[in-house]
Amino acid sequence: MTDTELVAAFAITQAKRCGLDEITPDELLLGCLRMISQFGIVTFGRWTFDLEALGVDWLENPDRKGVKPAYSQALVDVFDLAARIAKADGANGIRIDHLLVALWSESGLMGELRKTYGITSAEWRAAAVQLSVARQVKEVEAPVEKRESVRDYLSPEQAAEALGLHAQTVRAYIRSGKLPAMRVAGERAIRIRREDLEKVLEPLG
Repeated sequence: MTDTELVAAFAITQAKRCGLDEITPDELLLGCLRMISQFGIVTFGRWTFDLEALGVDWLENPDRKGVKPAYSQALVDVFDLAARIAKADGANGIRIDHLLVALWSESGLMGELRKTYGITSAEWRAAAVQLSVARQVKEVEAPVEKRESVRDYLSPEQAAEALGLHAQTVRAYIRSGKLPAMRVAGERAIRIRREDLEKVLEPLG
């Protein structure tokens, strides 16, 4: 499960705990903060947030069982904006830093944090840049065997990049059965084994 998928899972769990029928940007923001926290403490830019003070049980694992609340229109708009930000950033997919930038708002939990901590838009975006750089450095410094194990399973977008194809072409191969794929248990995320990519290739002549 990718970091972004974990953020969504934490948001779903938070919405269930609060008895909400819809997931709002507030739950997604809490999911982002939960993902980058340690021992319930979030250090983001010059700010420190306590998840317990924000009503988050930081020891709770994502709840993947039962009915999932629907996404509110406001949350859909956040994801759309995050996708645009990711595209402008030249990224293959939406990352946590893209979500945090897209969550900037004058209302809801973000609005409360802005007023309480005196956060400006530029400072928030700068903190997201720092987070992005720190996480990329961490990935590069990870043991080689760990990095290779992560790369054994690819998303359709990553598989498309590896093959030099469009992501929709890869998805069409999956639907037709030409490219074997698996679904992450209880989620919509699709993963493809790297070794299976050769199955869509055939010799010339």
